[in-house]
Amino acid sequence: MYIFIIIFPFIGFLLAGGLGKYFGREGSAILSTFGLLLTLITALLCFYEVALCNTVISINIYTWVLLDIYNINIGLLFDTITVTMVLVISSISFFVHLYSIAYMSHDPHISRFMAWLSFFTFFMLILVTSDNYFQLFLGWEGVGLCSYLLINFWFTRILANKAAINAMLVNRISDVFFTLAIIIIFITFKSTNYNVVFNLIPMVANDKIIFLNILINRLDIIAFFLFIGAIGKSAQIIFHVWLPLAMEGPTPVSALLHAATMVTAGVFLVIRSSIFMEYSNTVLVLLCIFGSITAIFSGIVATFQYDVKRIIAYSTCSQLGYMFFSCGLSNYNVAFFHLFNHAFFKALLFLSAGALIHALFDEQDLRKMGKLLWGLPLIYIAMIIGSLAILGFPFFKWILL
Repeated sequence: MYIFIIIFPFIGFLLAGGLGKYFGREGSAILSTFGLLLTLITALLCFYEVALCNTVISINIYTWVLLDIYNINIGLLFDTITVTMVLVISSISFFVHLYSIAYMSHDPHISRFMAWLSFFTFFMLILVTSDNYFQLFLGWEGVGLCSYLLINFWFTRILANKAAINAMLVNRISDVFFTLAIIIIFITFKSTNYNVVFNLIPMVANDKIIFLNILINRLDIIAFFLFIGAIGKSAQIIFHVWLPLAMEGPTPVSALLHAATMVTAGVFLVIRSSIFMEYSNTVLVLLCIFGSITAIFSGIVATFQYDVKRIIAYSTCSQLGYMFFSCGLSNYNVAFFHLFNHAFFKALLFLSAGALIHALFDEQDLRKMGKLLWGLPLIYIAMIIGSLAILGFPFFKWILL
């Protein structure tokens, strides 16, 4: 049952991408959406068994590389963190697929679009269900590739080309540090498996290594490199420039990237690697500094924007800043709770913005909008609910749970 969570989106990708010309535009969209529906149903069953019944499932699928000192295993780990992320990803992705059937109905390349959405979901599920850092890195790079393809979906637009390249290059910078973290983890523990690494961490708590001719604690440098990789993927200050530009892609892409999937991968990495962070006071301080600055800076920048999608994008940066700040205070449960909430109300805001843009003939400038309550009451109410939820208004977050 657990393996099907990953298999269903991949089958949807193959059917829509490889056989799309045989199924047609509508058929490809329906098949890929049905694959995500099956994934969501399976995710609900897994959530019940793991989270509600307090069990942990570990599945070793096969050995990929067998060496004298290192084995690369492909395996799945389902604990409470994983099944919660799987539930969020599968539910948001399913609704984005369903929304895209109508939103992209006029586009002649909807089969390609739906295939890439499913492929993106497949890699994100690989990322959160992996039981080792190497497999997590495969999913990490896979969502980066798919984000490039989705942002650049309308490849005849110069702005879309530039935005996709910008996102790819900025993320590659932080991914270099993530790669270095994995290499040092392997050198230190002779494994990248979570269970092995996390159990051996106390044994190397006082080890020192020479980095750039400086003697530094081994766990400090690992935590720092993981931190850089996380803030790059989650578009924190310095690395934040790619996220607003990603608005050049179709609105369903914005909902998928900003809500439940790619940008939350950095927060997921910090929470999954929280034991490294707890052994490094320096990185905890950096999490607080970068998170708080990003939250304030992005919120201020958003007030000077007129593009409705860019306002929501900067809001995403700000909300992710709150999550990193919470992790810096060692309140990982609070950060994870906010990640769960944020996925749903941010998806609501983006999908409502897409419906608003369609209704106004592709107009995105807020200065040209007004008095939409009577003309578009459902969209108006949905955006009010999402806005109150993102404000933390009492009771409104629970509406979306």
